[in-house]
Amino acid sequence: MKTTKQFFTAIVLALLLFSSTTILAQDAPERPAFVTVTTNHWNMDKENFKMSEWKAAEKEYLEKVTMKNEFILSSAFYLHNMTADNTEFLTVQTFASWEDIGKFGARSAELEKAAWPDEAKRKAFLKNLNSYYSNEHSDEIYAPISGAKLMTEKPTKDMILYLRKSHFAFPEDGSNEEFNNLRMEGNAGIVQKNEYVKAYYPNVHAWGSDKTEFIEAFYLDSVSDLDKMFERNGELMNETYPDNEASKAKGKAWGKYFTGVHGDYLYTFIHDLSK
Repeated sequence: MKTTKQFFTAIVLALLLFSSTTILAQDAPERPAFVTVTTNHWNMDKENFKMSEWKAAEKEYLEKVTMKNEFILSSAFYLHNMTADNTEFLTVQTFASWEDIGKFGARSAELEKAAWPDEAKRKAFLKNLNSYYSNEHSDEIYAPISGAKLMTEKPTKDMILYLRKSHFAFPEDGSNEEFNNLRMEGNAGIVQKNEYVKAYYPNVHAWGSDKTEFIEAFYLDSVSDLDKMFERNGELMNETYPDNEASKAKGKAWGKYFTGVHGDYLYTFIHDLSK
């Protein structure tokens, strides 16, 4: 398994863009321009904390505000499954433009007033909703890149999100042409053909703390499909890259674009809290 994962790492990392500006122009029109990721934390001091009540409150907000906000293309919650911090969860939203990121907050405020016209009731609802969260959070903005495997239909059940954070190295002898040729070959031969990967979304840093970040989001039906995905990738890799000198040369070329450092995270996608 370790060898398979190492090979898979080289292939999947080849999806990263050496120049995101150049590649973004090649994206399909259905992809958003920006993805915002907020890492929130539960308020561990809240008394009588009930996930069912939290979910009911967020669902009400989703239906009355988020679903009606035309500036938000999509929105989703991802709860901790296997990460270093069991208090964290992610709120992910996508936008068609940078301008829409600046507009959605004011629009949500308008929709909140329309949903709860009584100011006292509105404040009480929002106070209760916010009481589930600590004051600690962080925000990042990413740019989607080409090579996605789009979800064919909206999920009707919770799914597993395998999130991989890698870092690229900006090699002086690198080029967009070389990188694109390598990534497209690996993407077509492995990611797109793996039946266990229900959807795949690669993203690069746009605004935030680390410009070297490359974020890959893999959607799976279950945790047990994670090993199956890696095993299938090993089979597909052998089909796409035979054991010869040409394949070894490609592996060496891929590797120069990355530091070799990465992190792995598992979250649970909550299907009925998504737009």
